[in-house]
Amino acid sequence: MSAVAVNSRAYRHPARPVVVVCVDGSEPEYFERGIAGGTTPALARFRAEGTYRLARSVVPSFTNPNNLSIVTGAPAAVHGIAGNYFYEEATGREVMMNDPRFLRCGTLLAALARAGARAVVITAKDKLRRLLGHELEGICFSSEKADQVTKDEHGIARVTDLVRMPVPGVYSAELSEYVLAAGLALLRRESPDVMYLSLTDYIQHTHAPGDPVATAFYAMLDRYFDAFDREGVILGITADHGMNAKSNPDGTPRVVYLAPLLDAVAGPGRARVILPITDPYVAHHGALGSFATVHLADAAACGAAAERLRATPGVAEVLERAAACARFELPLDRVGDLVVLGDRHTVLGKSPEAHDLSLLAEPLRSHGGVSEQTVPFVLNRPLDRAWAPRPAGADLRNFDVFDAVLNGVA
Repeated sequence: MSAVAVNSRAYRHPARPVVVVCVDGSEPEYFERGIAGGTTPALARFRAEGTYRLARSVVPSFTNPNNLSIVTGAPAAVHGIAGNYFYEEATGREVMMNDPRFLRCGTLLAALARAGARAVVITAKDKLRRLLGHELEGICFSSEKADQVTKDEHGIARVTDLVRMPVPGVYSAELSEYVLAAGLALLRRESPDVMYLSLTDYIQHTHAPGDPVATAFYAMLDRYFDAFDREGVILGITADHGMNAKSNPDGTPRVVYLAPLLDAVAGPGRARVILPITDPYVAHHGALGSFATVHLADAAACGAAAERLRATPGVAEVLERAAACARFELPLDRVGDLVVLGDRHTVLGKSPEAHDLSLLAEPLRSHGGVSEQTVPFVLNRPLDRAWAPRPAGADLRNFDVFDAVLNGVA
């Protein structure tokens, strides 16, 4: 079968089953700790016999932009999903960016399915399902709502018959395990050509590398990686973003609240702070991440606002819209007048009263900035030395993973 062209890339049709796993929130240290401690033997085998590298994710280093980059092979400037949440200037509303109407290009998965490949997508969080399954003729469902699937909407019925475990709660390690268990069962039953499995970062938000709970979670992942490998698939593993501690020594979140600072410069209520990490899963992060955008009622205040924020401890960078979009390959119309990045251990908020942090059971761990951009890039097979998805010297990206498994493995 001929190659499929998607977003200026050509992909070979899978010669054998291909499985790509996005381990949500996987700071590379989780993999390194597992290998060093002997609890992830499959990953150790892949490092010795396959491909084990680091890559850069999309900034903002959040779930939606990166998952869509992975399945489109392109940055947010192409696919349009610049966060989990944004201010829609045309309507004057703040909205979740989880509706397919916000997508500006097609996915590789849909293109492969149109070309005759059998495709399966399973995601932990239902917020991603419709985006990942856009125009996909195949199976697409979430473990969060596995008991609500229908053949007409999800391409499959009775998912709960596949997995011998109850449908998990959204704040659990089992939500990710269910994705892997269902994927392995479908691989054996349906023999799909291509499969994308996207996990959840609840464990990474609550347990640092080396913590016994995190160690057990990665040992569980490794058992599934081993099982997929033994089925003979070409397996690619990456992450949508990393994760860092964002707390003070007393355990309280280390937050820079932007609205009071901006009110002092631009005038009360003259600046709108948008936190693109915002999603329904507030116990993960309390809507606090290390990337924010600011929409100003008066563009003339942009310079003064930027200078005030740059002078604030915990703020790593402040960029005006054009510079931020050029650097991070973002769509100009979905970013504010300013882009603000927190440093490695600082998150950005609106104002103290805008965040209910009562659901945060652990010291805050979060993501969103450049500090969480480095992610694992692992294959169970070696790459052809001639494979290069981008110009010589350019960084490897997490959204090169489908290029690697389809074009880079002999």
